[in-house]
Amino acid sequence: MTAAAGAKPFPWVGLLALTFAIFVSVTTEFLPTGLLPDMARDFHVSISQVGLLVTIFALTVVVATTPLAILTRNYSRKLLVIVVLLVIAFGAVLAAIAPTYEILVGARIIGGLAHGLFWAVVGAYSGHLVPKHQLGKAVAITAGGGTAAFVLGVPLGTAVGHAFGWRVAFVIMAGLILVLCLFVVKYLPAVNHRVPLATGEIPLPLRKDRSVTPVVLFCVAIVVLIIAQNIFYTYIAPYLIDVAHFDANSVPAMLLIFGGAGAVGLVLAGFVADRYPRAGIVVSFAIVALAVAALAFLHTSAIAVVVASIVWGIAFGGGPAMFQTRILHAASPRFRDTAVALQTTAFNIAIGGGALIGGTLIDHVGIEVLPWVEVAVVIVGVLYIIVSDGALRRRATRMRLA
Repeated sequence: MTAAAGAKPFPWVGLLALTFAIFVSVTTEFLPTGLLPDMARDFHVSISQVGLLVTIFALTVVVATTPLAILTRNYSRKLLVIVVLLVIAFGAVLAAIAPTYEILVGARIIGGLAHGLFWAVVGAYSGHLVPKHQLGKAVAITAGGGTAAFVLGVPLGTAVGHAFGWRVAFVIMAGLILVLCLFVVKYLPAVNHRVPLATGEIPLPLRKDRSVTPVVLFCVAIVVLIIAQNIFYTYIAPYLIDVAHFDANSVPAMLLIFGGAGAVGLVLAGFVADRYPRAGIVVSFAIVALAVAALAFLHTSAIAVVVASIVWGIAFGGGPAMFQTRILHAASPRFRDTAVALQTTAFNIAIGGGALIGGTLIDHVGIEVLPWVEVAVVIVGVLYIIVSDGALRRRATRMRLA
């Protein structure tokens, strides 16, 4: 049976357009991570203050995502993708020309507003392009944009920033976003994201949707695990330089290694996400805890740090894709866009909270403690998933028997 006679062909080009959009958005969000020392010197502020740029960006997303998603729920998804990309580009340009730290903060707030709506729209877009049984594959493809941001975007941006100045890196990102907008205009299919009611069906408030509970419970897990990751990863550049005694010029290469390992993890997630949605996440983050502990314990050995970073990157790399796949599976069609907005909010609470906790620990305890704190919080997150999944299974059993 041909694709024309049966199912629609798999939307490779449209998914690649989303992948490229995610690539530039995530690269812009995390670009300061590799440039913390350069930006701190330029504005005569501390490393932790520049680290707060990640927190400010993320907290803006937290505050704005769900309200913006609700306000724009009736607008074209494709049009919103284009508009938010243009706003992200404007924020990058404003950051590049910022004469003061305060204006730089304002630029990051603008970027955060756009980024929040971007994820609320793009996170659910693949769910509108493919049937449910292909969600794992589709999400793994689009999540490749985030992985590519860590493999190529952030390391190359860091290298450009070190060679020509961090401001040039932001300008280049803005230019790439503008080029990408043309690609999105031409190749991203428009979608109908509204779910019609069945004949005689009475519309219920979203809060009464049966999928709200599993989505919210899993968003809590996302908060815990991503906080753990960002407590340490936000400050990985100064940790490598000051604790592991790597040369500053080798930091882009280390970020590239971590990102490349993450790409491997993403490929593995494409096979695991639909088959083992619960066990895959638990096992991958248990390995994250072991790898980060090994990195901290053996930080005096450059080889050990590199090997541990590779294992860490592989284990964490598939995490976001598995999170998103599970959210899309758990949410009903009518709750899907809101569920993705909640997921985006959870991610950015965690990104901002992790950066804030990490900066506070640096100021009051020292940067050496960060990996150990990540390990402890990851363990808490893994245990939470095991317990909450058990509760959800018992709930599902009761609902079937009722």
